[in-house]
Amino acid sequence: MEKRNIGAIALAVAFVLQLNPLAASARSEAPWVARHGVPKLAQTPDGKIATNDGDQMPEIKYELGKQPLKEHPGGASNEATARNFPISKGLAGVSMFLKPGGLREMHWHANAAEWAYVVKGHCRITVIDPEGHHEIKDFGPGDVWYFPRGHGHSIQGLGDEECHFILVFDSGYFSEFSTFSVSDWLAQTPPEVLSKNFGLPASTFAGFPKKEVYISQGPVPAPLPLDPVPGSENPPPLTHKFSLGGKAPVTTPGGSFNVVDQRQFPISTTMTGAILKMKPYAMRLLHWHPNADEWQYYIKGRARMTVFGSQGRSITREFGPGDVGYVPMGCGHYLETVGDEECEVLAVFNSGNYEEITLTEWLAKTPERLLETNLSVSPKIIEAIRKGQMLFSLPQPPANK
Repeated sequence: MEKRNIGAIALAVAFVLQLNPLAASARSEAPWVARHGVPKLAQTPDGKIATNDGDQMPEIKYELGKQPLKEHPGGASNEATARNFPISKGLAGVSMFLKPGGLREMHWHANAAEWAYVVKGHCRITVIDPEGHHEIKDFGPGDVWYFPRGHGHSIQGLGDEECHFILVFDSGYFSEFSTFSVSDWLAQTPPEVLSKNFGLPASTFAGFPKKEVYISQGPVPAPLPLDPVPGSENPPPLTHKFSLGGKAPVTTPGGSFNVVDQRQFPISTTMTGAILKMKPYAMRLLHWHPNADEWQYYIKGRARMTVFGSQGRSITREFGPGDVGYVPMGCGHYLETVGDEECEVLAVFNSGNYEEITLTEWLAKTPERLLETNLSVSPKIIEAIRKGQMLFSLPQPPANK
């Protein structure tokens, strides 16, 4: 093909793109689409973009609590990853239950950090870092741990009741590709190699597991000593434990919000977590997070969430206990409680610094004349909307309540 024909084709393509703003916007949206798998915008027969159609937004709800549990002798788990919840590319989660003495075996994650919240019961973690620092800590309801990517760790149930905790990872693909278990590694290694490694006869390893154990059952470990033997510890400079349940939340008439990021929990450099408690008939006001995706686990109560995806798109879903919600970075959203029960939600973000912008605050800090021009409403209305709440709305029961 002659050079002048190639040039003509290039000019024609550029001209079409200039005339087609939808094509131009698709180019600018490409990174977002690649990350979250958003389908192309649907069009009506007259060529207009379909609006407020949930089918044009990626699914934001996954009923994790209704999925079959993967059972093991010492406990059980199920997960929400990018494999079964496609929007969840930036974060993934596991709901895990350990029996007393049940042990989530020694393992590490090569491509993700792990942030966890204890919902019920008690457990003990062990962790080692690349400098040889190690830590053993006991956890109860409301406690949080964070393991940086690659840190070896284990989790074991304590006490006389089942322990339930939520694990969240800063990669949606953690489970499929890069979780390494000690039993699996040993099972894949020839006995003569283990003999050389540990300086023991090869026969020593004949009784080791022949495949990955994952969660085994053992006795409940003894309480940690109040006064450890001198020289027996080599703690890390930054602890892996934070008591979120012991931290005072921000409280309003409509609910409470308790967040921990790396400013309070310095080791947690890639993730932030929060507990939201919304009163019946209250709403978590319109806002967005400019620096992170949001992964949610609904602990109790019910709520309805709407996510705004730009270009006339939005999606609304109702959530209950055991459900997982997901909000891609930068998408506006809000939550409303459903029914007469308080709603409690765990929210985890894939950034070590918590950031949010509320629509109310933005309007309050914008010149009134600009808002009148932007929204085409009277000064009286502008004055009223600039005085709204900042975190939760006031509870507003239906008129028949």
